[in-house]
Amino acid sequence: MASKSLLVTAALLSLAAGSFNCAIAQGQTRPNIVLILADDLGFTDISPFGSEINTPNIAELAAAGVSFTNYHTAGSCAPARAMLLTGVDSHRNGVPNIPEALPPEQQQYENYQGVLNDKVVTLSTILQDAGYHTYMTGKWHLGHTPELLPSSRGFDRTIAMADTGADNWDQRPYLPIYEQANWYADGERHTLPDDFYSSKYFIDKTIEFIAENEADDEPFFAYVPFQAVHMPVQAPKEFSDKYAGVYDEGWAVMREKRRLAAEAAGVVPRNTEAIVTPGTIEWDSLSEEQKIHHARRMEVYAGMVDAMDMHIGRLMDYLKEIGEFENTIFVFTSDNGAEGSNLIGVNGRAALGMGNWFDRVGYNSDLETLGEANSFNAIGPNNATVAASPLAYYKFYASEGGLRVPLVMSGPGISKQNEKTDEFVFVTDLAPTILSLVDLEAHDGNWKGDSIEEIIGTDFSQFLRGDESDIHSASEAIGYELGGNRALFKGDYKLVFNRSAVNDQNWHLFNIKTDPGEARDLAQIEPERYAEMLSDYEEYESSNNVLPMPEGYIQRREIFRGVQFN
Repeated sequence: MASKSLLVTAALLSLAAGSFNCAIAQGQTRPNIVLILADDLGFTDISPFGSEINTPNIAELAAAGVSFTNYHTAGSCAPARAMLLTGVDSHRNGVPNIPEALPPEQQQYENYQGVLNDKVVTLSTILQDAGYHTYMTGKWHLGHTPELLPSSRGFDRTIAMADTGADNWDQRPYLPIYEQANWYADGERHTLPDDFYSSKYFIDKTIEFIAENEADDEPFFAYVPFQAVHMPVQAPKEFSDKYAGVYDEGWAVMREKRRLAAEAAGVVPRNTEAIVTPGTIEWDSLSEEQKIHHARRMEVYAGMVDAMDMHIGRLMDYLKEIGEFENTIFVFTSDNGAEGSNLIGVNGRAALGMGNWFDRVGYNSDLETLGEANSFNAIGPNNATVAASPLAYYKFYASEGGLRVPLVMSGPGISKQNEKTDEFVFVTDLAPTILSLVDLEAHDGNWKGDSIEEIIGTDFSQFLRGDESDIHSASEAIGYELGGNRALFKGDYKLVFNRSAVNDQNWHLFNIKTDPGEARDLAQIEPERYAEMLSDYEEYESSNNVLPMPEGYIQRREIFRGVQFN
């Protein structure tokens, strides 16, 4: 029989928990939420995951919480954002692909519009309804029309870039598919200030929005989807110059340094085998001029990550100043893996016929000013293998380099501190988990009397509170498709098919717990598992109305359909 003192202690703990939940219900102690989304950030691009890039503020959050090294998202921005904010599969929330890349054959279908449909409710809407102030500053890319902008999807105050991306220094488009850079503030067309730099501006406005309601003691939800490090990769020179010489040895050397650092940090298993992504050029085949330009591209990339981290630190410092830091849940992650598009050739000149457009809009890729105002920079596919190291491929692909990115969580309700976990987590899991951390229930497919898409993600808040049970059971199948690239996750295993892969149109099977580099294909070794998971994928495809890709579909060609570069 338990002792009297133990019973009293248990009773007091029960009362304390009840008081805490009651206080939350009354809106007195509910935690704030800061959801930070980097754009095109690779798996090992932050220092807690083995990067040479200085990210002390993200590292501080990681030290105060838990880092997920087996977190998976979509391979492209809009589908990832839609799943993140709704907890609903991309083929059910209306965003199975970015709208710019949807072929005409698919656009006739209701679930293939590339914008959030009216059958889902966003995380921000649920929090707003529960009394949270809701703010969004950054890239939206889920719709341009008034009913689709964030101001109509649960956010009180907004600064929103509605396109795939835009210049980080000026109000101008970064691709010839747009006539203008489409910025909105609280649902209305917005003109950027003269001293604009994207990462700084997003944090400036976030702090401004929080300050407007600081006195009323209501909690806030701040969603900060940075443009960093989406192309054009741009950074203040003083940040880029911090990394002078770091990348001079080339991408093969840097990939290995990242792999070893990730192993030492406990991000991947010891002796992780890494393949060289097909199509990667040999560093030594380049001229000295080309090597210098490629190295500088990465210096600017590192500077852009560094600058983003510094501005995240400004928000953290502000919350400390107003006494809200300890009462704030922080979530940091990326929308997808590193960007490997080759819009600048190996000689540092515009590729894909964009040279004339560069001249017309005033862009250049000159080495001396790379990353500064009027400069267009992209790291390209070879450097992207560094950002993704030791994983294979990068953005758009269904391989680990496209889907596996950092996830860092800290704050109230997260008892794990300075821990890394290889528990599998998927992007749809975040919305129900965040709601649970602030003691709100996820909807069950009904919102204010309307039938909507159910949240399919798994609430892993109990894991964050210390429960060591598996987040997903070994028998649970989680499917994924984007642009014909496909994957099925089940337990420690992943079945993957990359339609866009070079000279490879086969399904592959990997144990991504022990082999995150996807170097050892198990399809022939474990035929029963392979067949079972292929059947699971076919069921996922059928249940979610996944459409086949048209014959000859090439994403880049679709994005630039009808564009006049001259």
